[in-house]
Formats: sequence, C-alpha cells, structure tokens
Amino acid sequence: MFDIDKWQEIIATIRKNKMRTFLTGFSVAWGIFMLMILLGSGNGLKNGVSENFMRDAINAMWFWSGETSIPYEGMKEGRQIRLDNDDYELIKDLPGIEFTSGRYYINGNTFSYGSEYGNYTAITCHPELKEVESIEIINGRFINQIDINETRKSVVLGKDIYDALFKNKEAIGEYVRINKIPFKVVGICKESGGTRHRNAYLPVSTGQKVFNGANRLNNFALTINATTIEESRAIETEIRELLGRNHKFDATDRSALGSYNKLEDVIETMKIFTAINIFIWIIGIGTLIAGVVGVSNIMLIVVKERTKEIGIRKAIGASPSSVIGLVLLESILITTIAGYIGLVLGAGLMEGLNFIVEQQYAASAATNGGNGETLFRNPTVDLNIAIAATTLLIVAGAVAGYIPAKRAARIKPIEALRDE
Repeated sequence: MFDIDKWQEIIATIRKNKMRTFLTGFSVAWGIFMLMILLGSGNGLKNGVSENFMRDAINAMWFWSGETSIPYEGMKEGRQIRLDNDDYELIKDLPGIEFTSGRYYINGNTFSYGSEYGNYTAITCHPELKEVESIEIINGRFINQIDINETRKSVVLGKDIYDALFKNKEAIGEYVRINKIPFKVVGICKESGGTRHRNAYLPVSTGQKVFNGANRLNNFALTINATTIEESRAIETEIRELLGRNHKFDATDRSALGSYNKLEDVIETMKIFTAINIFIWIIGIGTLIAGVVGVSNIMLIVVKERTKEIGIRKAIGASPSSVIGLVLLESILITTIAGYIGLVLGAGLMEGLNFIVEQQYAASAATNGGNGETLFRNPTVDLNIAIAATTLLIVAGAVAGYIPAKRAARIKPIEALRDE
C-alpha cells in the first residue's frame, strides 16, 4: 500500500487524464457538499423553531373561557362561561400541575408618568406567571404573594414601557398612573424571546378590586409535569372535566373552554423535523451514491484502456492482488481528496452563513431590548456527523473501485495482449 512506485504511477495516470479525473472528483465533492448544505440548513431551521418554542415553558398550557356551543343537562347553547378565583384554587392543587396563574385583563389602559404617557397592556396575574411565560426580571422583582394577599398597587413594567415613560431614569419605587390610578413600580422585565415588551403585570387581586373585576378571571396559564403527549392530554382532560362540572358545560366543548397544549405542539413539531432530517439524509446519500457510481464507471474505463498494460504486468509476474491494489488505491485517492474538498467547502459555507445570521440576530437584539428575532439559528453541521460522512465516502470509494479492480485482476495475459 505504501509502495512509492505505485503511488507515482497512480499520480502520473491522474495527471495524464486531468479532465476525466476532475469531472469524477467533482461529482463526489458535489455530493458531500450538498449533504453538508442540506444538513446545516435543516439544523438551522430546527434550532430557530426550537428557540421560538422556548419563549415560554415547553410544558405550558393555557385555558380561556367562551360561549357554550353544545346543550348540556337541559341548558341551551350560547351561555357565557366565566372563570373565577375558585377555579384557580382547584386547578393549582391538581396532580401533575407545576406552576399556575390566573389572569384578568384590563382594557384600554393609559399609562402615565410625569409628562409622558402611552397605551399599553395591563395583565393582572399570580406570581407563578413568571415561570410559565419565562419572564426575565432585569431590575427589581416580579409580583409576589404578599402583593396578592395585601392587594398592593404594585406593577412590573415591560422594558418598552419603562423606556417610553422613564427615559433611562430610575423607576423602582416611583409611581405610574394606570387609568389615572397610581401603582408603585417594583420591577422591570422582558418577555423571554420576544422583541416587544409592552405588557405590565399587576397583582390579580388588586386588578379585580380596583378595576371592578369581582372574582373573575379571563384565563389560566400553567405548566405541567409531563413528557409525553398522552400525559399532557390526560391532565388537560382532567382540567376540562373539572371546570365543566363547576360551570355546567360539556368538557369536550372547545367553544365553552378553549385550550392550547404547548407540549403537544413541541413534540409534533420535533417529529416533523426528525422526518425532514431523514429525508435530507436520503437525498444526501443518494447524491453521494451517484458520485461514487461515477467513480466506478470511470475506473471501468481506466481498466479497459490499460488492458494491455495489465496483461504485460501479469505476464512478468504481477500478482492479482497487486493489480487490484493499483486500481483500488486510485479510486480511494480520488474519492477521499474530492470528498474532503466538498466537506470543507460545505462546512465552511455553513459557518459563514452562521456568522451572517448571528450578526443579524445581534443587530436585531440590540434594537429590541436584548432579544433577537429569527427562524434560522446556528445552521452548522456536527463534527461527528461530518467525520462519519467522510468515512462513509471513503468506504464507498473503496467499494466503487473494487469492482473494476476485480475485473482487472481476472484479465489473462494472452487475451490482454490481443486486445486492440
């Protein structure tokens, strides 16, 4: 294998047929280049979508009330369902529930501080909403249980609200007016993964009391202890049945009680990406096989052209193994070099694309309160996968060269010398 003369002969043959060697190598390089591009693009899309999912806890679940669309126990459809604090107390203690928050929305909110004012969204909630929606505190604190118990007029401002009203001045301890009612600022926050931070958070008990909400809640946000679709659906069904009994509606009536199960969405989406990944590998390997078949065909032509030469070699004592080795090494050399070039170009292109994407993401984050926005992140290929693809290519090159090499070894010297 390390015979210098043999390698010199292989290199001389390659130099003699430069165009043929180039086209053969190009087909192999193109195959692995496209495999790297496809795998990198698939990873980039998957990472981008996964990051969007992470804006809230992936095991989060939301429920909201509506109107019944199915008659129930003699009552007609069209009844308005109103969730309340009693429902919250029941749900938060159910098995499988981690964090729970009821939410009551206040419409048409005007925020003001000094001469600055603007219209933003005020959400009254329980402290655990911070965990459910992955709210990031950048200064101060979030709503706590003391705020709830004492119905304090506390508020946590989204960063956009803080920027607009306070213009980088200290806000903690100051009072902002919400619909002309003063609330003490206890924290500044960002909504995880979002680019707009225009929500303000108030204690739910305060919101209900000050803004005539009685004991009403608009919806529930919660997280669950579940890792499978079946487990999450079982918890969802239990909650729907509990609220259905409380408010006398059919548990299957999604107009009466709407719901969104994020874990189900995440798992189903990841299944789609798994299928896409398999499809990418099928296309990539198919492209590689096409290139390797091209190598095999070229080596058959090489053997045909060198029939007399091989016959002379065998006539003067060359063994079949040496003939096989000569053809096999030429095939492996072309495949390995071309494959490596395709691998480096493909991986390099994806790294360059990743650099551009990250620069754009950083620019987006700089103008959106520290959070970027993209559906395409880190479109690179794992090093182990790249090495495995290259190894596979080399093995395929050996297989591609073996068939013509075996044919060359079977040539009889007399028949070879008669060949025209």
